Amino acid sequence: MNKKLIKTWSRVFESDLAALAIELKKSLNTPALVILEGTLGAGKTTLVKNFSDNLISPTYSVLSESGNILHGDFYRLENSEEIVHLELPLYLEGKDFFFLEWGAKFFNEVSEELESNFSPYLVEIEIGPDEKSRRIHLSEIF
Repeated sequence: MNKKLIKTWSRVFESDLAALAIELKKSLNTPALVILEGTLGAGKTTLVKNFSDNLISPTYSVLSESGNILHGDFYRLENSEEIVHLELPLYLEGKDFFFLEWGAKFFNEVSEELESNFSPYLVEIEIGPDEKSRRIHLSEIF
């Protein structure tokens, strides 16, 4: 997976995420696949929740949807063959954003399930040295 850095936000705190979500939305071409990477507890789900008030974490159900957002969490997927059984195209109808946690290793398989008009992005979240702030990188994937 090749990437080109678009933007970096430094020293982001949880109270900054609502404003960051607005800025992030403006930076993405839709429909967008946004792969979220970061260690456990880095704030991947919290960032996505700032895009929709009704979104719940899909950790146990793998997929969750709210309005024009589909949120996937592939942490528990063991192999790429499981992706075909999710029937992603059905869930993605009418969606502008597909946020995917732990999806980098499945990027090729997920891309095959998407329509060609989806723009792929990578959001990497790093925990700051104070453990309260985050550094967030947005890259285009090609």
